[in-house]
Amino acid sequence: MTKRLFKLTIVFICCLMAFSIQAQNKAEKNGWRLAMQSYSFHKFPLTEALDKTQELGLKYIEIYPGHRLGGKWGDRVFDQNLDAQTQKEIKELAASKGIKIVGSGVCGFDNESDWEKMFQFASSMGLEFISCEPALKHWDLIEKLAKQYNIKISVHNHPQPSTYCTPENLLNAISKRSKLLGSCADVGHWRRDGLDQIDCLRQLKGRIVSLHFKDIAPKTEGEKEQHDVIWGTGILDIKGMLKELKRQKFKGVFSIEYEYNWDNSVPDIKQCIYNFNQAANEIL
Repeated sequence: MTKRLFKLTIVFICCLMAFSIQAQNKAEKNGWRLAMQSYSFHKFPLTEALDKTQELGLKYIEIYPGHRLGGKWGDRVFDQNLDAQTQKEIKELAASKGIKIVGSGVCGFDNESDWEKMFQFASSMGLEFISCEPALKHWDLIEKLAKQYNIKISVHNHPQPSTYCTPENLLNAISKRSKLLGSCADVGHWRRDGLDQIDCLRQLKGRIVSLHFKDIAPKTEGEKEQHDVIWGTGILDIKGMLKELKRQKFKGVFSIEYEYNWDNSVPDIKQCIYNFNQAANEIL
């Protein structure tokens, strides 16, 4: 009886793993790529963040500027000032773990020379997009550089008083500009600001480059901010957002930005990934 129960347990686990792989493949076939936003692991050096990303089975990462490298690089940080040799070594380290660095952000610069340096860095690192919150005065330069380097700009929406806290504000800045310019849709920040996240996604149809995807807790009295929760257990209607993105024929990166349980978030994120795959499998 014990041997039979053991066999049934193994079969059940294999079925769960197969379902997860099937769902993930279905999402990827639809052009939906799950990535890690390295800020989720900002308490750890980038070398450890890459290990955690590999443990999660993810193949992509978006690295935030200022992430301490660790390892032989010590307290040096990931940003546009890295020398060519270190850039090469970081790319090779990520690749050795089956991970591609697809983006960096969220960044912003006061002067044009730093923007030019950032695009050069992004090109050298083979990035697909830069997540940022540019000053309105820099849009002409940023559009020119995006076209020159063929790198997308993914504009993040921090809450008020951020310049791009609403879809309308972003569209006012970019609607007549290149399609390389779009949104880094932080669905949690919209909801924390009292906006309907699905309506915000709908308004940005055709302009969503990537997402800082998440689910958040209900608002409670005395709490400063609605904290992140495991996807599908909060108030953001994960399936509803995915259905809207499917309707738009969105293809791009869902960066997992899990800003809770900082010291031991891997188990929570594993469950987020599993729930995402289940939802994607059902919707697609």
